[in-house]
Amino acid sequence: MNEHRVTLADIASLCGVHVTTVSLALRNSPRLPASTRDRIQETARRLGYTPDPWLRALVSYRSRLAPRRTAPTLAYITNWNTRWGWKQVTAHPDFFQGASNAATELGFNLEHFWMREPGLTHGRLSQILNTRGIQGIIIASHVREIDDTLRLDWDRFSAVKIDYFPHQPELLNVTNNQLHIVRLAMQKVIAAGYKRIGFVMDEGWDITVDRLWSAGFLWEQQSLAPEDRIPPYLFPQTKPIEQWLRETKPQVLIGKKDFILGPLKNLGWRVPQDIAFADLFLDDFTGKTAGVRQNHQTVGALAVEILAGLLQHNKRGVPQIPTTTYVEGTWFDGRSLPDLTVSPEAEPAIAR
Repeated sequence: MNEHRVTLADIASLCGVHVTTVSLALRNSPRLPASTRDRIQETARRLGYTPDPWLRALVSYRSRLAPRRTAPTLAYITNWNTRWGWKQVTAHPDFFQGASNAATELGFNLEHFWMREPGLTHGRLSQILNTRGIQGIIIASHVREIDDTLRLDWDRFSAVKIDYFPHQPELLNVTNNQLHIVRLAMQKVIAAGYKRIGFVMDEGWDITVDRLWSAGFLWEQQSLAPEDRIPPYLFPQTKPIEQWLRETKPQVLIGKKDFILGPLKNLGWRVPQDIAFADLFLDDFTGKTAGVRQNHQTVGALAVEILAGLLQHNKRGVPQIPTTTYVEGTWFDGRSLPDLTVSPEAEPAIAR
């Protein structure tokens, strides 16, 4: 005989409330007093209630089919020096595009709010969002500030943060996995037969991500012989990068092309004839350049998907235990990184 499955009606009967009240309580609806929600949720736990995933999927499917007069709005909140300055920076436009695509797919509107709008305080923004019935917000594209605490009325909102700023409050976070990205590049470069590997990075960018860029490089570098370990070049430095390149004589460089190709041109060094190159911010997928695509749009899309789940379960406020979802990179082979294990004659001249 099949064991009886605990239903909402069972919980409602025991608590002396309507089944609709039970449904609202299990979804953390703010329409109910906290004491009522807690009492019903405790009863559900004691009875061993678990939701039927197939029924939930059916309800979700039907709700997507049902016509909506007005799609609910999600707020995309930025705090850059100018309203659209973040669109000129690596990664941030793709974060927004990924979030926008996911919002449309899930039936939301995504609206941009700029924190530096004249007269817009944190309290005023909270009031505007609440008045408009906007309950879900994504925090993205914030510049570094001494006090970057975002003081919204968090109990009214479900929120997800993209990337590392602001530091406070500690929200659910989605970002790129910089440690994995640089380790993946190092592993591919080492597997292709390279030993003297140079790493170039903006030190401010490294600090921003809690030194994950340099940590990943130094981690993988331990597999190389001590004499082949080149100290990373984190700029700005008093020593020009061209001098560092002449002194260390790397076989290959990993970093961002904007940091590297100019100095190589100044030295008259060609890629890959004189030195190989792998791009950690790959945006050329023609096969010319090897490197890692960082999948920034996936970061934005995941932020919206996580936020939609919070809204569905009426989870508001700052989480007691914040978590971070890391998005890994994808490697692409390219002619800028010849495989020395297949054709040793392709070894860059500088290494000789």
